[in-house]
Amino acid sequence: MSADSPAEPLKFAYWVPNVSGGLVTSKIEQRTNFGFEYNKELAVLAERSGFEYALSQVRYASSYGAAQQHDPAAFSLGLLLATERLKLIVAAHPGLWHPAILAKFGITADILSEGRFAVNIVSGWLKEEFTGLGEPWLEHDERYRRTEEFIRVLRGLWTESNFDLAGDFYQIRDFSLRPQPFDVPGRPHPEIFQGGNSSAARTLAGRVSDWYFSNGKDFDGFSEQVADVREGAAANGRTVRFGLNGFLIARETQSEAKAVLKEIVDKADVDAVEGFRKSVRQAGKSTSDGKGMWADSEFADLVQYNDGFRTGLIGTPEQIAHRIIEYKKRGANLLLLGFLHYLEDVEHFGKHVLPIVRELEADLDRTGDPIGVS
Repeated sequence: MSADSPAEPLKFAYWVPNVSGGLVTSKIEQRTNFGFEYNKELAVLAERSGFEYALSQVRYASSYGAAQQHDPAAFSLGLLLATERLKLIVAAHPGLWHPAILAKFGITADILSEGRFAVNIVSGWLKEEFTGLGEPWLEHDERYRRTEEFIRVLRGLWTESNFDLAGDFYQIRDFSLRPQPFDVPGRPHPEIFQGGNSSAARTLAGRVSDWYFSNGKDFDGFSEQVADVREGAAANGRTVRFGLNGFLIARETQSEAKAVLKEIVDKADVDAVEGFRKSVRQAGKSTSDGKGMWADSEFADLVQYNDGFRTGLIGTPEQIAHRIIEYKKRGANLLLLGFLHYLEDVEHFGKHVLPIVRELEADLDRTGDPIGVS
């Protein structure tokens, strides 16, 4: 059972398709569009279907099936203004953003949306995005050291006046931002998410982040990450919440759902997937302990570029809901979901999967069932 708040309902987020090519690098039909009008319709539908968050992807270079990309910050602001309750998580790279500039943008977006802005700080994996823009490419653990300073600046400028930080990457001197973020009871500042699977990422989350995002993982892999991050957080007198990536395929039968997965992989854009695999190889295997993102990913895993198939949310609504609850028992507070046909699949999730999840959560609160794969 989650040690944080077992009675709290799971939260659900979706990957905003603001990048062309959909959420799988495959030539299978994907009735998903990266345009803004499509995404406005999707955001309103997702809000109505029980989603509390949406994460806008960041990709600057045209690469690996993502031929075109909308800026996540500008795109998210548009979606915030088109919705009423949905929280938008903006992905941002240290080294390409200055933390004070992101903090200032975030304050305005947060005020305009009455407290629905959040950030996901991405340390970076695509070297060409930095070197192509003339920015230095740091080694793996150095990128995470810079991210820690970046997050400390964000939080400091959102919560303090006359903020100072004398770091190796950022030097902030007696600086204040006005106005401050929108006042949300119980929320000290806009939520700070952070991803990465490596030991450096886990240690970073324990020290400074509000949320830790995991790439797609099976039960044991996710449990290991939760234990590591919680240990680090406890050592720093903190608590961290956990989000898990998953690609969801719900069909009337398990065989139908598995057939869709097989078709996705069989129709993979091989050149794009192999190119992606070469680019991300350094992200995981360059780490001293080999725990970084994509370190053990196979070709089929990388067809969904955040290992979403590995979470196993593929089957009937009942099967998927039971598996989601098993992840909750292991510490998940949020599921970040991708879909093949967004409008249809998001609506189906809200009508057929989420109600079962809520019923199972109610049972879990009553019985306190121990961890056990259903």
